[in-house]
Amino acid sequence: MSEATDTRGAVPVLRRGWLRLDRRGAGLPRLLRRRGLALLLLAAAALVLVMAGNSWLTGRYVAATIPQGENILRLAVSGLRGELARYERLPDLMDRNPVLVRALKPDADTVDLAAANLYLRHVAQRMGLSDAYIMAPDGTTRAASNFDQRFSFVGERFDYRPYFTEALAGGQGRFSALGTTSGKRGYYFGRALRDRGRIVGVLVLKIDMDAIEDSWRAAEYEMIVTDSEGIVFLASRRDWQFHALAPLTAEARTRIAATRRYDDEPLEVLPLSPAGRVEGHPILRLGLPDQRRDFLTVSEALPEADWTVHVLLDTAPARRQALTGTLAGLMIFGVGAAGLMAWAQRRARLRERLSIQAEAQAQLEGRVAARTAELAELNARLGAEVDERRATEAELRRTQRHLVQSAKLAALGQMSAALSHELNQPLGAVRNFAANALTYLERNRAEDARQNITRILSLTDRMTEIGRTLRTFARKPNAQLSEVALQDVLRDAMEVIAFRLDRVPVTLRLDLPSDPLRVRAGPVRFQQVVVNLVSNALDALEDRPDGTIHIEGRRDGGRVLLTVRDNGPGIPQGLEDRIFDPFFSTKGVGSGLGLGLSISFNIIKDFGGELRILPTERGAAFCIDLPGVES
Repeated sequence: MSEATDTRGAVPVLRRGWLRLDRRGAGLPRLLRRRGLALLLLAAAALVLVMAGNSWLTGRYVAATIPQGENILRLAVSGLRGELARYERLPDLMDRNPVLVRALKPDADTVDLAAANLYLRHVAQRMGLSDAYIMAPDGTTRAASNFDQRFSFVGERFDYRPYFTEALAGGQGRFSALGTTSGKRGYYFGRALRDRGRIVGVLVLKIDMDAIEDSWRAAEYEMIVTDSEGIVFLASRRDWQFHALAPLTAEARTRIAATRRYDDEPLEVLPLSPAGRVEGHPILRLGLPDQRRDFLTVSEALPEADWTVHVLLDTAPARRQALTGTLAGLMIFGVGAAGLMAWAQRRARLRERLSIQAEAQAQLEGRVAARTAELAELNARLGAEVDERRATEAELRRTQRHLVQSAKLAALGQMSAALSHELNQPLGAVRNFAANALTYLERNRAEDARQNITRILSLTDRMTEIGRTLRTFARKPNAQLSEVALQDVLRDAMEVIAFRLDRVPVTLRLDLPSDPLRVRAGPVRFQQVVVNLVSNALDALEDRPDGTIHIEGRRDGGRVLLTVRDNGPGIPQGLEDRIFDPFFSTKGVGSGLGLGLSISFNIIKDFGGELRILPTERGAAFCIDLPGVES
């Protein structure tokens, strides 16, 4: 039977196919080798592209987190700086305290030491200090706020601490360390105590930083604060405390041992190693047995505390985003490569298998559709991740706003005591004018009522100005000064306390020259000082039928002197040195906060002048001494 007459229809086709294979069989192995080599080169190129693309994308996504880290760092540095600033001026307000000076004298008895102990405990409790203590020049602690506790500092020597040696030399000592007696961390302020210009000891205030550190632990990032030797002093993770970022040199260990900064801590090295940089910021790799993480590190120095603050952002989210993008690119590349291979295969088989072109095309379109569906799913996931990131950023911004609001509320809390004291006088005047205005209205004396209401408006404007310029007794002197006339200040002050002058039966004598006495001062704050001095005199004369207040202003060379005298009981003997101390008052309980004279003293000091007590046989006399301004 011949091929042409064979009744099996498939046989001729098979034979023709076999004939073609016979003719081209010699070139088949070479074609397979070419295709295998092409596939190998394509796979190698794809691997290189995937690695390079993933590395580039990772760097971009990690770099995108730098602004977030910088914002977190700014908030952390601001919080630390604000916490330290709360206590920075406190030693200045205590260095003139005679109770502490007496306790440092060689002949101090148990009464003097007990008074110093109680005073230090009162200050520590009121100001939220960890400890407060005073040391003699030899470094021995003479009195401490923890005098009645198990680990009392009394009798201990801390002359090896830098805050002691720096303060004893006349400067201000600042030091962060682990307590050798209490075993508690703290930040120390040291200030020299003087008696008639001679240094007689050192006052030390210790701040507990645990509250700030605890606030970091709930965050999604890590936070550390290192000292000048690179040792972690504060950390969001407790197991990182008292570890070094790098191996310590022998010289560094000698310096640390000399000051006993970390006592017996081994100061081991944290398992953090450099793993590259992104836009100048180092990447640190944490190598622990149970975990391996990379952190983008953003740092800023805090020179006033000799610290460096570091924010460590986990790069895992950025790496996941980069991996997602890389996989998406790889899928696109794979689809393209598959399409290219299909196209090449189709071209190779076009001449010999035209019958299967439709089927091959259908299969190709099916694969493309499947890949497209996968890409759509990946794009949807990417969109969801972008939305999640935007929500996270919005939450961060809300958190930042809450932190700013908390800081504002904390500042208002610190100002409340001083604001209450300074506004009591104008508020009393407002009440008196309002009561009079009501009486005038009942009597149809509208003009008199209008005048009282005008005075009330003036007083409220003045109280608004007081609210803008008043600070606590540790305030920074940055209010604007201008040229004012002493007569104008006295006139306004008398108007504020006119209601008290009407109620207290006293004789007020004003002795002022006809020519204006001009000084450079803040008019509202100057008026508050005068109101405070006259109000104190009225308090002293409240029960005296023959009370007299004498206010005298005069020029003495280039100075302008304003003296306020009264014939009251005067200042008890021995309390003259304490009269300007904060919270010290000779009045009864509930009659004042003891802040008025302290605030007045600092206000006049800001003007470049001096508020002092004048010796007098009867009553009390205060003198305001300011540089004069020529007309």
